Amino acid sequence: MAIRCKGFSCDLLNGISYYASSQWRAAALQPPHLAAMCVWEGWVDYYRDSVRHGGIACTFRKHWQDMQVKTVQHGRGERGPKSRVTGELVCGPETLPEDVLAKNRDDMWEGVLKHPLMGPYYEERSGDLSKVVVALLSAANWGGQGLHPRGNFEGFARAASKQKWLEVHGGSHWAPFYTDYGVKLQKRFFDYFLKGAQNGWDKQPRVQLQVRHPGEKFVLRHENEWPIARTQWTRFHLDPAARQLTTQSPMSEGSVTYDGLGEGITFRTAPLNEETEITGPSALKLWISSFTTDADIFAVLRVFDPAGKEVVFQGALDPHTPVAQGWLRASQRKLDAKLTLPYRPYHTHDEKRSLKPGEVVELDVEIWPTCIVVPKGYRIALTIRGKDYEFEGEAATLSNMKNPMRGCGPFVHDDETDRPPAVFGGKVTLHVGPKRPAHVLLPVIPANK
Repeated sequence: MAIRCKGFSCDLLNGISYYASSQWRAAALQPPHLAAMCVWEGWVDYYRDSVRHGGIACTFRKHWQDMQVKTVQHGRGERGPKSRVTGELVCGPETLPEDVLAKNRDDMWEGVLKHPLMGPYYEERSGDLSKVVVALLSAANWGGQGLHPRGNFEGFARAASKQKWLEVHGGSHWAPFYTDYGVKLQKRFFDYFLKGAQNGWDKQPRVQLQVRHPGEKFVLRHENEWPIARTQWTRFHLDPAARQLTTQSPMSEGSVTYDGLGEGITFRTAPLNEETEITGPSALKLWISSFTTDADIFAVLRVFDPAGKEVVFQGALDPHTPVAQGWLRASQRKLDAKLTLPYRPYHTHDEKRSLKPGEVVELDVEIWPTCIVVPKGYRIALTIRGKDYEFEGEAATLSNMKNPMRGCGPFVHDDETDRPPAVFGGKVTLHVGPKRPAHVLLPVIPANK
């Protein structure tokens, strides 16, 4: 939301989720009185962050429009809710027929299906970070896989602002923003830039992290940059024979095949010899072939305790999320040479390069940033799947979401229009060898600063 400060010739932008995402676009217009903005859990790239992860359509937007847009559309009048505070109609005084309401709104899901590739449709719905120059506080959630955090990290890293800060927390989507921790941080930031308060914000480190440990434990730590400069970027190679992750490069050729719409393959490290922190973005390098003309890759970074039980976390919406996730449609593997980094592949998504059945192609899969301190004796794992991750325990529910929470919250990719079984249901083979050193690049943080 935008707020004009009384007695001051300045504006601020502040808000969470939808009210955060909109800020990137507003700030890119460079309104003259805008002094500062706080983007709390808000995506910036409509294609990559929100509706087409790695090119694969996410059905969240379809359900979100049904349950959180249509239900409060202006013109529902008497058919809509009333404010519990004022008693007034939330959707305006006029009650319009359903066919008129339908004509007055855009069909978000139809737009996603009609536009499988990046282009003007998505560009005009995304923020131009090169034009965001205002003082900026970007707040991400480690557990927000599937919607917001990628935008917060990319926004901090790529915004043109010279005065910008990143904060990252865990827990639910709403609580940190509205409770003491978040409110205090927001007030310090805005008081400094809007009121000129000498509250020490000028000495605030550029990055504030709530470092995550199993059991929903968080430890506050400050850094000076993102990704963290002292990161030891470590390759964990895929061993298809032993189903292991190892720091040793492959010495011989190997392969493993799985169902293109199935559970996939899991690779695990040996029990860790010491506590290991993983904080930052990750990248997966693969060589694959498909029995059909395409394949969707679902990459899931996981942790298992010594008894073999998976350690899951409270996500922004889902209470049982894995450590991190990444996605890629193989036919959209083309990289943007200017924006791609060793630890963060960046795909153009502007053309389709269909596979030839049996032909081996190289893929670089972006895995969204995460943070976890893995205890000694635990194992790090990577699962490469043909469908969304699913928590093995009981599904949870959220009142304003259609689908049960099975580990990905509402951010699933199960629409057969976008993923027809005839194309994506064939067998997929992972190829590994000295010339095909498939691996996941993990951001290992040294124990001592």
